[in-house]
Amino acid sequence: MQRNGAPHSRQTHTVAIVDAGPLVAATDRNDVHHARSVAVLQRPDLRLVIPTMVVAKATYFVNLRGGPTAEATFLRGMHRFEVEGPQPDDWLRIADLVEQYADFPLGGTDASIIALAERLQADVVVTLDGRHFAAVRPRHVPYLRVLPE
Repeated sequence: MQRNGAPHSRQTHTVAIVDAGPLVAATDRNDVHHARSVAVLQRPDLRLVIPTMVVAKATYFVNLRGGPTAEATFLRGMHRFEVEGPQPDDWLRIADLVEQYADFPLGGTDASIIALAERLQADVVVTLDGRHFAAVRPRHVPYLRVLPE
């Protein structure tokens, strides 16, 4: 998994919040979603932002599939991406979302994606699990657009 191109400009790129699925798929050439995950993660028109909770989840699954060497390679590659931790108010929103969508269930990691999208005013989520994100109603837009399509 490698992000191509020059450093991104915040004014000319669409902000996209990244879920764990595409990150994990991009590290595994045998994954059925590998090619489309790599393609979306390399799109030069997107400013990719990865929540720290997503990095933790992805790291776990990369290790599960490929072991410590794959995990270390994945972690070394994270320096190419913008990683954003929750702010104090995000934790309250994450908890509210987990409660609000308990029937899904919407876990804390997915809720952190929505909270970050709201804070950054992003309307795009890069995920392989579009059903959760299509059903959630964020505060800042009517719905979240899901990539890859």
